[in-house]
Amino acid sequence: MNIPKPINWRNLLESGNRIFVGSNVAVPNALMQDLVANARDLRDIEVVHILTMGENIWTRKEYHNLFRVNALFIGSGSREAIGEGYADYTPCFLSEIPGLFQDGVLPLDAALIMVSPPDEYGYCSLGVSVDIVSAAARSARRVIAQINPSMPRTSGHSFIHIDRFDAWMEHDEPLFELQPPALTPVIERIGQYVSTLVEDGSTLQLGIGDIPDAVLRYLGNHKDLGIHSEMISDGIIELMKRGVINNSRKTFHKGKTITTFCMGTKQLYEFVDGNPHVEFYPSEHVNFPARIARNDNMISINGAIEVDLTGQVAADSIGYRFFSGIGGQVDFIRGASMSKGGKPIIALPSTAKQGSVSRIVPYITEGGGVVTSRGDVHYVVTEWGIATLRGKSIRERALELIQIAHPDFRDDLLREVRQHYWVPAYQNQKPTTVPELSLEVKKLQFAGESYEQRPLHPADERLLQEFFYSHNKETLLMRYSHHPKQMSREKASALVGVDQGSDLALCLIRRTGPKEEIEAVGRFYYIAQENSAEAAFVVREEHHGKGMAKHLLREMMEIACRRGIATMNAYVRAENKPMLRVFEFHGFQRKRSESPSEAYLEVDLKEFCRAQKEVA
Repeated sequence: MNIPKPINWRNLLESGNRIFVGSNVAVPNALMQDLVANARDLRDIEVVHILTMGENIWTRKEYHNLFRVNALFIGSGSREAIGEGYADYTPCFLSEIPGLFQDGVLPLDAALIMVSPPDEYGYCSLGVSVDIVSAAARSARRVIAQINPSMPRTSGHSFIHIDRFDAWMEHDEPLFELQPPALTPVIERIGQYVSTLVEDGSTLQLGIGDIPDAVLRYLGNHKDLGIHSEMISDGIIELMKRGVINNSRKTFHKGKTITTFCMGTKQLYEFVDGNPHVEFYPSEHVNFPARIARNDNMISINGAIEVDLTGQVAADSIGYRFFSGIGGQVDFIRGASMSKGGKPIIALPSTAKQGSVSRIVPYITEGGGVVTSRGDVHYVVTEWGIATLRGKSIRERALELIQIAHPDFRDDLLREVRQHYWVPAYQNQKPTTVPELSLEVKKLQFAGESYEQRPLHPADERLLQEFFYSHNKETLLMRYSHHPKQMSREKASALVGVDQGSDLALCLIRRTGPKEEIEAVGRFYYIAQENSAEAAFVVREEHHGKGMAKHLLREMMEIACRRGIATMNAYVRAENKPMLRVFEFHGFQRKRSESPSEAYLEVDLKEFCRAQKEVA
């Protein structure tokens, strides 16, 4: 169609106006450069925006008389300006920013946006950033557009008619590209752990950064995943092409990948151009928690700067220094928590500054703000494992979070817990890690049902009590050779508070959402003077005969090999035929026993360890 001739758009602005600048990689750079170069006597224009990629020339100190930046999400340029005091930061949820424009809390005199060329009907596309740009364009008194032939035409609610523009400038420029980050071993491990929380058929929200990219790399064997996310990046392309992400089991916007903006490489921008399977909607729709919750099994994955031992999340500031923003984290955390089967996850490396600082902290750094409350987070993940927080007491939360802190900081964190929160005197073992396990969590199948194997943690005290009280008298007799009446908290604490570098305690759990239930426990106690280990395990009655005991024993023997342990032994009730068969299956031989009611078994691990090396 014929586009009307542009007018001198700068004449539409006056000193003291508030203008909105387009988001993410859809920054109308040509408009802003033109305004800077031809500002004449304009002064004190308030510039409102969220994350804006690129040079951000309007944030430079030399233009502080022309522009006053008010960032609703902080990025490069605005971060420095805010830190030096000549720009402002307004914290707000992304889902609620459109209301600030529409309700006149932040009335806009003009919206400067980037769009695609119009189609034959006069409709331009907001392209790769619909987010809050859509609301700004609807709310502003004037709309000024940079028509960019390089802007993709995206599907969904992304269109605006050229008649809405008060002025325009045609300028072709490539979109800012964000290259996929190189993933460190720490980030890779976090991605692996998070992927274990993702079930087939889940719908995902992924934030910005290397951790979401790492998660996507470990979802290749999943099935029927969906996307309902504030943003998408290059990581979804291959998974969509392979059918891993097909949105077939979504319960809201079924069959479609839903987002508000995308940010990545040229390949991503070409992928979304005219793609009917990816739809872009405004933030007030995509980020509204009640709509997010309409997706069953909604999984929200977001980052943090630090997490304190009660579960509070600091994500927009480092102490008094504002760093980013609230963005959509709380929107999606709350939406996922309301979703049937949903899982709100915070993922972060355990340390910063080359390992010199713990990001699991006893309390939020002075000046830091809580973005996500301690009541909202269900899981926290680091490279050391998964902390499950929902329904946990402050003491249990602290132990869970210390378990996933870097080992160098666990002693200090436990001391802080004792100083600030009640911890019983009997709880004296700091959380430890099984050094032989590259990943704490291993997904397994028994009789067609899914379970997870992981070490017992000090925070499992109550879970172990529940496991104990689920046993019938026969199981208790076979395991303990008598009928114990009680599993006190002190006893349970001793059994879960294991130095996993010396002894070993593994469990098989069944996870239903954030709920965990212990189904089997296997452990050995190291006897240093004999370089030997005494093994024992117990399985919930309903799982007898499924192979859980065999699996746990083999895992324990493999770890014993790596530790150079020479022999392993066990004491078993003589009438416990199934348990005797498990040990004998793995090469244990019966030896003379001091009691006729009890069998003593032993295995020289040399041959088993040699076979393991040959397989490796």
